[in-house]
Amino acid sequence: MIIHRSPVPDVEIPETTITEHILRRAEALPDRVALMDGPSGRSYTYAQLREMIHRFAGGLQARGFGEGDVLGLMAPNIPEYAVVFHGTAVAGGTVTTINPTYGAEEVRFQLNDAGASMLITIGMFADTAAAAIEGTGVSEVMTLDAADGTTSALDLLSADPIEQVPVDLHEQVVVLPYSSGTTGLPKGVMLTHHNLVANCVQTEPSVNLVEHETALAFLPFFHIYGMQVLMNLQLSVGTTVITLPRFDLQQALELTQQHKITRIYAVPPVILALAKHPLVDQYDLSSLVQVFSGAAPLGAELAAEAAKRIDCEVVQGYGMTELSPVSHCTFEGDFRPGTSGITVPNTETRIVDPESGEDQSVGGEGELWVRGPQVMKGYLNNEEATRNTIDEDGWLHTGDVAVVDEHHHVSIVDRVKELIKYKGFQVPPAELEALLVAHPKVADVAVIGVADEEAGELPKAFVVTQPGAELTIDEIQAYVGEHVASYKQIRLVEFVDEIPKSPSGKILRRMLRDR
Repeated sequence: MIIHRSPVPDVEIPETTITEHILRRAEALPDRVALMDGPSGRSYTYAQLREMIHRFAGGLQARGFGEGDVLGLMAPNIPEYAVVFHGTAVAGGTVTTINPTYGAEEVRFQLNDAGASMLITIGMFADTAAAAIEGTGVSEVMTLDAADGTTSALDLLSADPIEQVPVDLHEQVVVLPYSSGTTGLPKGVMLTHHNLVANCVQTEPSVNLVEHETALAFLPFFHIYGMQVLMNLQLSVGTTVITLPRFDLQQALELTQQHKITRIYAVPPVILALAKHPLVDQYDLSSLVQVFSGAAPLGAELAAEAAKRIDCEVVQGYGMTELSPVSHCTFEGDFRPGTSGITVPNTETRIVDPESGEDQSVGGEGELWVRGPQVMKGYLNNEEATRNTIDEDGWLHTGDVAVVDEHHHVSIVDRVKELIKYKGFQVPPAELEALLVAHPKVADVAVIGVADEEAGELPKAFVVTQPGAELTIDEIQAYVGEHVASYKQIRLVEFVDEIPKSPSGKILRRMLRDR
């Protein structure tokens, strides 16, 4: 067995809850702004954030919500997101973070699968939420902006604050984001307090944050990257986090100039904009220390072009929801073009040939396996999927093909798994295929990802129509659009006579890619 370990010494992982960890600087920095809403300027200091979190927990407890209960949180990036997230954690509950662009069917599936008893959103998504809770364990929609016809979630702040409800740090699932994993339909990823705290501590040395810094947070908090790296890690070191509900280039540039942002966490399409969009030249970005890219591979040329233009280090890391999320990260001053950095502390890496099962040494390609304290507890209610992802020795099989170089840096070179990465979001082909094949005019279908400079990959459908049926690309796209979130939309369609399959009936996606 060949194990590639981090060249960086292991770090001590505190035995504490994620909320205690993110508030560890609150006493020393009570008056420092912890969170600010970029568009409005509404902000909370670290002292205020701590008070609000514990009051919100008290409000939940007064409603009978506690250990073993699940709260659905479906909101964009706003300061109050952290209050709900960590208030739920203090009350001993579990948060399941929901993409606010989901349709009612997708929300309902997640609420039911997670066993949620509460749902908190904002007015913009209240109608979808109201439709979604039908047939679930949620009886009412609560909103953070007191939208008409809903209960105000912030009324819970009038309760007396409570202390952390005792939980088993290694067993209590504090957050349940949904991921398609290496294949298949979305599954609840069970992450414990220990998982989240461990990954914050493991990642901290690489980013080398200091407390006076200010970070811009437009990557969604419902996604593990935004949740952990932008929200929890930043707060745990005393950074000011400025939130944006969605990415808008001009607004992001204005906020960077106005607030002297030092850190931007992004995905490759944002790096592309920083490298090429004419707007960038109109703003002073000299405060930036680093731009960090994740969620999808960043090309070496694009990283170099962006870095030269904004005169700032542009680096990347690697992770996945099941890894809380970071397993590999570029340390400040140690960027090697095209790589995702080195294995983070307290983590082991193997490169395993998928055909032979043999471990690969430096320079050899194989599937990336990871073992460490950030590895998820498992998939909710899905032991088979858990066994297929984490083996008996605790190695998580990522589904990505990687290589380790002589400098300990890992590069992602291909994908074993079938998942499509569109602008950093996971798009499971199986979900779209199951949807499309239900269309009365569709006989068979296969979906793959097609490389695209801006998006990373575009979902493309190969469609076989029913005999004699007339079907247009617009019809297909409109049909899909009615059922799934915007990032899952079919961007390209090709009509074919048949879908290539193996004797066992498995779609031969490589043959479709080779077309």
